Amino acid sequence: MSLLLQVQGVTKRFGGLQALTQVTFDLPEGQILGLIGPNGAGKTTLFNTINGVYKPEQGRITFRGKDVTGKKPYHLASMGMARTHQIVRPLNELTVRENVMAGACFGHEKHNLGQAESISEEVLIFVGLAARADQLASSLNVAQKKRLEMARALASHPYLLLLDEVLAGLNPSEIDGMVETVLKIREQGVTILMIEHVMKAVMNVSDRVMVLDYGQQIADGSPQKIVNDPRVIEAYLGDPRLAEQLLQEEE
Repeated sequence: MSLLLQVQGVTKRFGGLQALTQVTFDLPEGQILGLIGPNGAGKTTLFNTINGVYKPEQGRITFRGKDVTGKKPYHLASMGMARTHQIVRPLNELTVRENVMAGACFGHEKHNLGQAESISEEVLIFVGLAARADQLASSLNVAQKKRLEMARALASHPYLLLLDEVLAGLNPSEIDGMVETVLKIREQGVTILMIEHVMKAVMNVSDRVMVLDYGQQIADGSPQKIVNDPRVIEAYLGDPRLAEQLLQEEE
Protein backbone atom coordinates (compact mmCIF):
# COMPACT_ATOMS: atom_id res chain seq x y z
CA MET A 1 0.00 0.00 0.00
CA SER A 2 1.60 3.26 -1.11
CA LEU A 3 1.72 6.43 0.98
CA LEU A 4 -0.60 9.20 -0.17
CA LEU A 5 0.38 11.82 2.42
CA GLN A 6 3.54 12.27 4.48
CA VAL A 7 3.83 14.93 7.18
CA GLN A 8 7.37 15.26 8.53
CA GLY A 9 8.37 17.44 11.50
CA VAL A 10 5.72 20.10 10.85
CA THR A 11 5.89 23.05 13.24
CA LYS A 12 3.60 26.09 13.15
CA ARG A 13 3.72 29.24 15.29
CA PHE A 14 1.43 32.25 15.58
CA GLY A 15 3.56 34.93 17.20
CA GLY A 16 4.52 33.52 20.58
CA LEU A 17 2.03 30.65 20.37
CA GLN A 18 3.43 27.27 19.35
CA ALA A 19 0.41 25.72 17.61
CA LEU A 20 2.13 22.59 16.23
CA THR A 21 5.43 21.01 17.28
CA GLN A 22 7.25 18.46 15.10
CA VAL A 23 4.10 16.65 13.92
CA THR A 24 5.05 13.56 11.88
CA PHE A 25 2.82 10.87 10.37
CA ASP A 26 2.17 8.89 7.19
CA LEU A 27 -1.23 8.24 5.62
CA PRO A 28 -1.42 5.23 3.26
CA GLU A 29 -3.87 5.16 0.36
CA GLY A 30 -7.34 3.93 1.29
CA GLN A 31 -7.04 4.48 5.03
CA ILE A 32 -9.27 6.51 7.35
CA LEU A 33 -7.17 8.35 9.93
CA GLY A 34 -9.07 9.97 12.80
CA LEU A 35 -7.56 13.06 14.42
CA ILE A 36 -8.71 13.77 17.97
CA GLY A 37 -7.71 15.93 20.92
CA PRO A 38 -8.98 18.68 23.22
CA ASN A 39 -10.19 22.02 21.89
CA GLY A 40 -7.16 24.14 21.01
CA ALA A 41 -4.94 21.08 20.49
CA GLY A 42 -3.99 22.18 16.95
CA LYS A 43 -6.18 19.86 14.89
CA THR A 44 -7.63 22.46 12.52
CA THR A 45 -4.24 24.22 12.37
CA LEU A 46 -2.76 20.93 11.16
CA PHE A 47 -5.52 20.67 8.53
CA ASN A 48 -4.85 24.24 7.42
CA THR A 49 -1.13 23.55 7.17
CA ILE A 50 -1.64 20.37 5.14
CA ASN A 51 -4.21 22.17 2.97
CA GLY A 52 -1.95 25.16 2.29
CA VAL A 53 -3.86 27.81 4.24
CA TYR A 54 -0.78 28.17 6.48
CA LYS A 55 2.88 27.64 5.68
CA PRO A 56 4.78 25.78 8.41
CA GLU A 57 7.87 27.31 10.01
CA GLN A 58 9.54 23.91 9.85
CA GLY A 59 8.86 20.53 8.30
CA ARG A 60 7.72 19.09 5.02
CA ILE A 61 4.42 17.89 3.55
CA THR A 62 4.48 15.38 0.69
CA PHE A 63 1.32 14.57 -1.27
CA ARG A 64 1.29 11.86 -3.93
CA GLY A 65 5.09 11.83 -3.93
CA LYS A 66 5.49 15.61 -4.41
CA ASP A 67 6.69 18.18 -1.88
CA VAL A 68 3.69 20.49 -1.45
CA THR A 69 4.88 22.43 1.62
CA GLY A 70 3.46 25.95 1.46
CA LYS A 71 1.51 25.34 -1.76
CA LYS A 72 -1.73 27.32 -1.97
CA PRO A 73 -5.09 25.58 -1.37
CA TYR A 74 -6.11 25.94 -5.02
CA HIS A 75 -2.88 24.22 -6.12
CA LEU A 76 -3.62 21.35 -3.76
CA ALA A 77 -7.23 21.16 -4.97
CA SER A 78 -5.93 20.84 -8.53
CA MET A 79 -3.70 17.96 -7.34
CA GLY A 80 -6.59 16.04 -5.80
CA MET A 81 -6.89 17.24 -2.19
CA ALA A 82 -10.29 18.40 -0.94
CA ARG A 83 -11.66 19.44 2.44
CA THR A 84 -14.70 20.45 4.41
CA HIS A 85 -14.70 23.18 7.06
CA GLN A 86 -15.65 23.06 10.73
CA ILE A 87 -17.88 26.09 10.13
CA VAL A 88 -19.79 25.32 6.94
CA ARG A 89 -19.09 27.69 4.07
CA PRO A 90 -21.67 27.19 1.33
CA LEU A 91 -21.89 29.67 -1.52
CA ASN A 92 -25.20 30.97 -0.19
CA GLU A 93 -26.25 32.90 -3.28
CA LEU A 94 -25.92 29.79 -5.47
CA THR A 95 -28.16 26.74 -5.63
CA VAL A 96 -27.17 23.44 -4.07
CA ARG A 97 -26.40 22.08 -7.56
CA GLU A 98 -24.24 25.08 -8.46
CA ASN A 99 -22.26 24.71 -5.22
CA VAL A 100 -21.42 21.12 -6.12
CA MET A 101 -20.61 22.05 -9.71
CA ALA A 102 -18.02 24.51 -8.41
CA GLY A 103 -16.25 21.62 -6.69
CA ALA A 104 -16.19 19.61 -9.92
CA CYS A 105 -14.81 22.52 -11.94
CA PHE A 106 -11.89 23.22 -9.62
CA GLY A 107 -10.73 19.67 -8.84
CA HIS A 108 -7.79 17.87 -10.42
CA GLU A 109 -9.91 16.74 -13.40
CA LYS A 110 -10.90 20.35 -14.28
CA HIS A 111 -14.32 19.56 -15.71
CA ASN A 112 -16.29 21.95 -17.91
CA LEU A 113 -19.77 23.11 -16.87
CA GLY A 114 -21.59 20.33 -18.71
CA GLN A 115 -19.47 17.63 -17.11
CA ALA A 116 -19.71 19.38 -13.74
CA GLU A 117 -23.50 19.36 -13.87
CA SER A 118 -23.55 15.63 -14.59
CA ILE A 119 -21.14 14.96 -11.70
CA SER A 120 -23.20 17.16 -9.37
CA GLU A 121 -26.30 15.05 -10.05
CA GLU A 122 -24.44 11.85 -9.12
CA VAL A 123 -22.88 13.32 -5.99
CA LEU A 124 -26.14 14.87 -4.74
CA ILE A 125 -27.85 11.47 -5.02
CA PHE A 126 -24.91 9.91 -3.15
CA VAL A 127 -25.14 12.34 -0.19
CA GLY A 128 -28.95 12.44 -0.15
CA LEU A 129 -29.49 16.01 -1.35
CA ALA A 130 -30.85 15.41 -4.86
CA ALA A 131 -34.31 16.69 -3.89
CA ARG A 132 -32.73 19.99 -2.77
CA ALA A 133 -30.68 20.57 -5.94
CA ASP A 134 -32.53 23.72 -7.06
CA GLN A 135 -32.81 25.34 -3.62
CA LEU A 136 -30.48 28.12 -2.58
CA ALA A 137 -27.71 26.81 -0.35
CA SER A 138 -28.68 29.39 2.28
CA SER A 139 -32.06 27.64 2.76
CA LEU A 140 -30.56 24.38 4.04
CA ASN A 141 -30.43 23.38 7.71
CA VAL A 142 -27.13 22.57 9.47
CA ALA A 143 -27.16 18.85 8.69
CA GLN A 144 -27.96 19.52 5.03
CA LYS A 145 -25.22 22.17 4.79
CA LYS A 146 -22.72 19.66 6.15
CA ARG A 147 -23.78 17.20 3.46
CA LEU A 148 -23.48 19.97 0.87
CA GLU A 149 -19.98 20.80 2.06
CA MET A 150 -19.07 17.13 1.69
CA ALA A 151 -20.74 16.93 -1.74
CA ARG A 152 -18.78 19.94 -3.02
CA ALA A 153 -15.53 18.31 -1.88
CA LEU A 154 -16.48 14.93 -3.37
CA ALA A 155 -17.37 16.47 -6.72
CA SER A 156 -13.69 17.27 -7.20
CA HIS A 157 -13.04 13.49 -7.20
CA PRO A 158 -10.26 13.84 -4.61
CA TYR A 159 -7.56 11.35 -3.75
CA LEU A 160 -7.50 12.76 -0.21
CA LEU A 161 -10.51 14.15 1.67
CA LEU A 162 -10.00 16.22 4.85
CA LEU A 163 -13.16 16.23 6.98
CA ASP A 164 -13.26 18.85 9.76
CA GLU A 165 -15.94 17.90 12.31
CA VAL A 166 -18.62 16.81 9.84
CA LEU A 167 -20.60 15.27 12.73
CA ALA A 168 -20.71 18.38 14.94
CA GLY A 169 -24.23 19.67 15.57
CA LEU A 170 -25.94 16.57 14.19
CA ASN A 171 -28.47 14.44 16.06
CA PRO A 172 -27.80 10.68 16.58
CA SER A 173 -29.76 9.68 13.48
CA GLU A 174 -27.92 12.23 11.32
CA ILE A 175 -24.58 11.06 12.77
CA ASP A 176 -25.36 7.46 11.80
CA GLY A 177 -26.22 8.57 8.27
CA MET A 178 -23.05 10.64 7.91
CA VAL A 179 -20.85 7.80 9.23
CA GLU A 180 -22.41 5.50 6.63
CA THR A 181 -21.60 8.08 3.96
CA VAL A 182 -17.97 8.36 5.11
CA LEU A 183 -17.55 4.58 4.87
CA LYS A 184 -19.07 4.58 1.38
CA ILE A 185 -16.61 7.30 0.34
CA ARG A 186 -13.72 5.11 1.47
CA GLU A 187 -15.20 2.22 -0.53
CA GLN A 188 -14.79 4.41 -3.62
CA GLY A 189 -11.03 4.53 -2.98
CA VAL A 190 -10.83 7.95 -1.34
CA THR A 191 -8.36 8.32 1.54
CA ILE A 192 -9.77 10.24 4.52
CA LEU A 193 -8.26 12.32 7.32
CA MET A 194 -10.99 13.40 9.75
CA ILE A 195 -11.12 15.63 12.82
CA GLU A 196 -13.92 14.57 15.13
CA HIS A 197 -15.18 15.01 18.69
CA VAL A 198 -17.94 12.39 18.47
CA MET A 199 -15.79 9.67 19.99
CA LYS A 200 -17.93 6.61 19.40
CA ALA A 201 -18.24 7.48 15.71
CA VAL A 202 -14.56 8.27 15.10
CA MET A 203 -13.40 5.15 16.96
CA ASN A 204 -15.70 2.89 14.94
CA VAL A 205 -14.97 4.43 11.53
CA SER A 206 -11.19 4.96 11.71
CA ASP A 207 -8.49 2.46 10.82
CA ARG A 208 -6.06 4.51 12.86
CA VAL A 209 -6.38 7.39 15.32
CA MET A 210 -3.85 10.13 16.07
CA VAL A 211 -4.11 12.33 19.17
CA LEU A 212 -2.87 15.92 19.52
CA ASP A 213 -2.54 17.82 22.78
CA TYR A 214 -1.10 21.36 22.91
CA GLY A 215 0.12 20.92 19.32
CA GLN A 216 2.07 17.75 20.02
CA GLN A 217 1.36 14.15 19.07
CA ILE A 218 0.80 12.11 22.17
CA ALA A 219 -0.45 8.90 20.53
CA ASP A 220 -0.96 7.22 17.14
CA GLY A 221 -2.37 3.74 16.61
CA SER A 222 -5.44 1.53 16.39
CA PRO A 223 -8.65 2.72 18.11
CA GLN A 224 -8.20 -0.07 20.67
CA LYS A 225 -4.69 1.14 21.50
CA ILE A 226 -5.74 4.80 21.67
CA VAL A 227 -8.66 4.44 24.09
CA ASN A 228 -6.46 2.46 26.47
CA ASP A 229 -3.47 4.84 26.32
CA PRO A 230 -2.99 6.51 29.75
CA ARG A 231 -1.80 9.76 28.14
CA VAL A 232 -4.93 9.97 25.97
CA ILE A 233 -7.20 9.19 28.92
CA GLU A 234 -5.55 11.92 30.99
CA ALA A 235 -5.44 14.56 28.25
CA TYR A 236 -8.77 13.94 26.56
CA LEU A 237 -11.02 11.01 27.45
CA GLY A 238 -10.90 11.59 31.20
CA ASP A 239 -12.30 8.20 32.21
CA PRO A 240 -10.69 4.81 31.46
CA ARG A 241 -14.13 3.18 31.62
CA LEU A 242 -14.93 4.88 28.30
CA ALA A 243 -12.66 2.47 26.40
CA GLU A 244 -15.06 -0.47 26.19
CA GLN A 245 -18.03 1.84 25.59
CA LEU A 246 -16.33 3.71 22.73
CA LEU A 247 -15.27 0.57 20.91
CA GLN A 248 -18.65 -1.15 21.22
CA GLU A 249 -20.39 -1.26 17.86
CA GLU A 250 -23.76 0.44 17.50
CA GLU A 251 -26.61 -2.02 17.98
